[in-house]
Order: sequence, then structure tokens, then C-alpha cells
Amino acid sequence: MQRLIWLLLIIGMVSACAGGESKATEEETSTENQEEATPPKAPGSIAVLNPNLATAEELAALPEIGEALAQKIVEGRPFLSMKDFQAVIGEMEEAAMEALFTVCFVPLNLNTTPEEDFLIVPGVGKKMAHEFEEYRPYTKVAQFRREMGKYVDEDEIARYEKYVFVPVALNSATDEEILAIPGVGDRMLHEFKEYRPYASMEQFRREIGKYVDEGELARLERFVYLDVEK
Repeated sequence: MQRLIWLLLIIGMVSACAGGESKATEEETSTENQEEATPPKAPGSIAVLNPNLATAEELAALPEIGEALAQKIVEGRPFLSMKDFQAVIGEMEEAAMEALFTVCFVPLNLNTTPEEDFLIVPGVGKKMAHEFEEYRPYTKVAQFRREMGKYVDEDEIARYEKYVFVPVALNSATDEEILAIPGVGDRMLHEFKEYRPYASMEQFRREIGKYVDEGELARLERFVYLDVEK
């Protein structure tokens, strides 16, 4: 009888261990499945560097760039168009170029960029390129959001805004609109407003040229237009 009791105890212990291992295995499998099920980083959350403003270190860390090309990019500034940027980075395989342009891009002017050139914006096909052009001229970014909201959700519009821009009115733009210009901070906001009203773009170039060099002035000029009161 005693031997039977010990045998039953041993069988019970073995079963408990086996059950524990099974439970542990199930938990590990569950954890692995959770990791696999974790969604990738949403495209809208990807940071997009402006090659006119990024540091050499930031550029060197991008796909297909490296230190030598990053330095070449810095020396080639400013880029007033994506074509200027492409001329410096040289030819790449299509997949590599698409990967690079997803995270490094010279913003396109929504009012002047040819419709076919919008196709270079990551994730923009012929239909949306046409819609970008369809609602010109844009006077405010809010207009772009409203019109594109007929076709895509807010997250996608926010993603588009990393690659395109609406020029702001020199004489009437709000602080928020001026600060939305890439590379403009509080100091340049003050200078932009200091010389209002601007009677001509030549006046803008003359006054803002006191604070930045010719290349930076040309870059900033892309983001503004003259609104003269009649």
C-alpha cells in the first residue's frame, strides 16, 4: 500500500511539472504572437528631414546616404526643388530612392508644382496628384486640409503636409503660419513682421537679407508670397 501511495505521488508531481511546462510554453507562444501582431510604425508618425536643414550626422544616418554623400548634400545647399536634390544624390535604384524620399524631402509648393511632379511624394498616386492640382490656388493650409479631406482621413492629410506646403502671405500671415515655414523660429518671425507692410518682393529680399545669406534667402522666398493691400 505504501509503495502504491508513493507511486501516485510521483505520478502527480510529474503531471504538475508537465502542466507547468505546457503553461509556460503557451505563455511564451502568446508573447511571441503579441510581438508579431504589434503593428509597424504608422507612416504618418515618420519624421521627414528637410535636406536644407538637417545636420550632416542626421543625413548620414539615412538609407543610401553615408558620411561622404551627407557632406556633399550639406555643401550643395540650398535645394530649391527636389530636382536640385536629386542632382546631388545621383542615381539610385527606384526602391532605394523611394525609401530615402520617405524620410528626406524638399517640400513641394502646392500652387506651382506640376501635377506629375506630385507623384514623387511618397504614397501619392495619379488620383491624388490630380486632386492636389484641382483645387488651386491654395491661400491657406486649412483649405488644403478641407479639400483633401473629401478623399482621405486626417492622418493621411497630416502625412501629406510633411511633403508639401502652401506659401504664406507676407503682410497678413499669422505667427503660426510664419512659424510653420521650415527653419523659421521666433527670431525670424520677429524680422518678418518688423518690416511690414512689404510693398515688393525686392523689399523682402533687402530687409531679410540683412540676417541671412543669399542661399537661405532664396530658400525662404519659396515659402512666401506678396499680398499688397489695394
